[in-house]
Amino acid sequence: MTDGARTIDDLAREVGIPSRTIRFYQSKRLLPRPEMRGRVAHYGEPHVERLRRIAELQDRGLKIKAIRELLERVDRGETRLEEWLGLDDRLREPWANDAPRLVEERELSTLAGDLRPGRLAELVRLGLVVRKGGAFLVPSPALLQLTLRLEAAGVELDAAAGLQRTLRKRLSRTAEELARPILSRGAAGIRSGRSAPLGDALRELRPIALEAVQLVFAQEMERVLREWVASGRAARATR
Repeated sequence: MTDGARTIDDLAREVGIPSRTIRFYQSKRLLPRPEMRGRVAHYGEPHVERLRRIAELQDRGLKIKAIRELLERVDRGETRLEEWLGLDDRLREPWANDAPRLVEERELSTLAGDLRPGRLAELVRLGLVVRKGGAFLVPSPALLQLTLRLEAAGVELDAAAGLQRTLRKRLSRTAEELARPILSRGAAGIRSGRSAPLGDALRELRPIALEAVQLVFAQEMERVLREWVASGRAARATR
């Protein structure tokens, strides 16, 4: 194969995937057409590169349809894959300094305080802690701490855990609405060959968005509590 041409079996051995997978990708229009020499299909370097790109995108969690649409945009010159991968990395950066932790019971007692009889079952029931064999997964140590602080301030544990679910439900829509114009700006920049401003926007957006949520929530709490006072509900609550 001095010209670099490969049969499908040669290609499969080189990239380390089964021939049937390559045929599946062909059926989904993920690969360029091979060169036909008689009745035998031959593949070249572009096919090797495309298969490696597909594997990379699958590792990032993209589905076949999303991979096809992205590669079609690359082929039409609407975006550059390297820029998209850089943007993907930027979008995956965490906003919260809060990662799941797998801990033993002793470490869990440090995170959750006194594990009196029934306490662990209560935390598991509320989803704040998940049993993992002989260990425990804490999906969000920060939320666990906030929930326990609310409980210490006098809010029942069930209500405190429900509060974070309510906030998540309300704020998820806000996050969608906030992200949409930013991503639209980025898509326009990539199409025009000027994608750098999106990276700047994402860096600027994080502190602004977090500060905005905190500020607006504080203003709304002030409004609600003033209404409680004006309507007399606060007096009834004290009784």
